Amino acid sequence: MDGAALGLMRERRFLPLFVTQFLGAFNDNLFKNAMIFFATYQIFNSVEDETRFSAIATGIFILPFFLFSALAGQLADSYDKAKIMRIIKAAEIGIMTIGASGIFLKNLELMLVALVGMGVHSAFFGPIKYAILPQHLKEDEVLGGTGMVEAGTYIAILCGTIAGGVISAHAAGFAVVGVAAIGWFASLRIPSAPPLTKLKIDFNIFRASWRLISATMHIRRLYLAIIAISVFWTIAAVLGVLFPPLVKNVFHAQKDVASVFLGIFSVGIAIGSVIINRLLKGHVSAKYAVRSVLGMMVFVIGFYVTAHVWPVSEGPLIKTAEFVTMPIGWLVLALLIAIAITGGMFVVPLYAFLTTTVEKSQTARTVAANNIVNSGFMVFGSVGIFGISNIPGVGVAECLLVIVLLCLASAWCANRLYKAENAPHAPDVLP
Repeated sequence: MDGAALGLMRERRFLPLFVTQFLGAFNDNLFKNAMIFFATYQIFNSVEDETRFSAIATGIFILPFFLFSALAGQLADSYDKAKIMRIIKAAEIGIMTIGASGIFLKNLELMLVALVGMGVHSAFFGPIKYAILPQHLKEDEVLGGTGMVEAGTYIAILCGTIAGGVISAHAAGFAVVGVAAIGWFASLRIPSAPPLTKLKIDFNIFRASWRLISATMHIRRLYLAIIAISVFWTIAAVLGVLFPPLVKNVFHAQKDVASVFLGIFSVGIAIGSVIINRLLKGHVSAKYAVRSVLGMMVFVIGFYVTAHVWPVSEGPLIKTAEFVTMPIGWLVLALLIAIAITGGMFVVPLYAFLTTTVEKSQTARTVAANNIVNSGFMVFGSVGIFGISNIPGVGVAECLLVIVLLCLASAWCANRLYKAENAPHAPDVLP
């Protein structure tokens, strides 16, 4: 990340927001992965059940984004964003208390309730964390700030993922409540971000969602950016569903290796966000998007091939130390981080694009519309990949080939977006 972007970490207009969203992303992934690994390695004993539960957990976490993003966007554009953040972070403490209770009682249903609650929490927080950036940052700082938020998010995902796979269930129960409390304290330092407009709030979540999507998607550049981002997150959702059963049943490894996989993916996206910020020099553009996602496709194909030639298929499940000593262990990890780096290079400028292509008074609703479409794609991807994995003759590794098709779709959208961003156009305004 360049010096200007890193300099934001010394500013109150950015640092408290960064810390708040970092801790939220950490907590989401600590809890979710502790729960999924608990189910995969201690409850279920078949690849079908493991894939099904992983898909269900991913789907119910994403569903609130589909239901509540429109309301979240309206509230964020109509009220002080900093105050809304504080309310959201206070709610996280209660949600994680329920989740911790589920862990201590070994009650999977209670843990799933908390997971839904965290999905609702994230659905309301998501539009604000991006929409507040253009309000607190200068125009030439928005890409760097967005890259910092994305990098921080994925480093937090890394830390939460590793912690979820390493610490005990009881330790995770205490940790999620404590981290939620610290996140709330950090939110108290976020500077005020008063509304730039006043909307009449539509509390009918279905009507509001439809109106918001209709109002946003008719703008060609926003439509292409949102579809490209949505396909990317479908890829991420598919990988998230596949990683636990893939690690256990194809790479014949224990859950610590699954943590390493998820962690490497997070670090790679963070690295990609740094690289693309340097290449674009603060200019928001889809210039490198096509090349990035096509590179991602090539690395996915390589990952699929290594999965097929992996030499271990019997005996005790191997740990990370043994995994990296395998003849192609480091190649698997290198391909995985390459997939993530190119993914980060692809998606980060598109998020900055969403927040800078419309008026500042409309950014939260634009991000909310994006989140609704993203969540729909991700739920479809999570359910769809489970269905594909149940087709006779199709194993977990073969499901990786679906990502190749998704990469091609992303490249097509990115190419159209790059052409559209350079075409003359009137200012984009939501109705």
